Amino acid sequence: MARSGYTLPVFACASAIAALKALQGQGDLQTIELDLLEPQEIVTIAIEQSALLSAHRSLAITLSDPGDNLDLTRHTPIWAMVELLEDHSNSTQEQITILGGQGIGIVNGEPAIYSYARRLLITNLSALLQPEQKLEVTIILPEGKKLAKRTSNEAFGVLDGLSLLGTTGISRPLVASEQLDHYLDQLAQKQTSTLVFCIGENGYALASGMGIDPQYLVKCANWLGPLLVAAGQQGREHILLFGYHGKLIKLASGIFHTHHFLADGRLEVLTAHGAIAGLSRQRLKEIFNSPTAEDVLAKLKVFSLEDHRDWVTMIYSSIVESIEKKTVDYIAKHAECKLAIGVLLFDRQSRTIYQSERAQRLLVHFKVF
Repeated sequence: MARSGYTLPVFACASAIAALKALQGQGDLQTIELDLLEPQEIVTIAIEQSALLSAHRSLAITLSDPGDNLDLTRHTPIWAMVELLEDHSNSTQEQITILGGQGIGIVNGEPAIYSYARRLLITNLSALLQPEQKLEVTIILPEGKKLAKRTSNEAFGVLDGLSLLGTTGISRPLVASEQLDHYLDQLAQKQTSTLVFCIGENGYALASGMGIDPQYLVKCANWLGPLLVAAGQQGREHILLFGYHGKLIKLASGIFHTHHFLADGRLEVLTAHGAIAGLSRQRLKEIFNSPTAEDVLAKLKVFSLEDHRDWVTMIYSSIVESIEKKTVDYIAKHAECKLAIGVLLFDRQSRTIYQSERAQRLLVHFKVF
């Protein structure tokens, strides 16, 4: 049976609790207890280290454990530095101030520490403070900036690190059948023959921001394959695949579960379509050896300026054509029906890289233009 773990906000909160307890004379704790709030459950979290930095400041560290979930943050350290503030002259200051340190992403100029994480920290820490005490908490993810390069965070406005995101403290295994069932139930409730498949909450939010009515939107996470087949079996007619190019490129190689732990192939796809478009052998080698799809896109823009040829459009139009064909074939094979597929790819700045002709027609249908 798959083992559940906990989300990053839980470990950030556990580190903060341990650091505060160190200030209160309870150093060298090996575990702490905290209330998850969502669900209402008291859990025990292991503490790796804690230390006093001064009479009013301390630091504690936990290691992320998402259970059997396929999560790139597994075993990453989460630090919390807490400081008891001596100056109480500012009576309007909140009792607990939460800051983002190194490795915490920035979104719209603010640390990417979302409502559940803030509520978790404030509820658990305030229970340990006297009413007159004020606390400043800084969450640090030393590996956050490096790990963020392996995510699509920047495509959704989260820069220079990871976010403390989520609405629950429990990290459910990605492969759990009940998660797929949830997405299938959402799909079954849609009443339209034309749909937009969005990968994740952020893709959904971006599509909504473009003006697409939510009645057309379907959240897919990484479960594109099963959801596409289900759409075919339900008699849908048109689907717009709407997503970050670093995810949807995988479909061009026949990969229909897009989680990075299961399969990749992005650089191979970009290299192959670069060869089809006519890039030189040296440039193909540069593409193949690039660290990310976003780096390849940047290189293609440079090549386009140097050669006065639009390599981006040439290569991505070829990739999109392949995505559409592979998707139609995949649905036909598994659902014995044929759907019309459009594709829109965007970059980390949420700018459209390329959209197929069918995607443009569907956007008109959605009254985006």
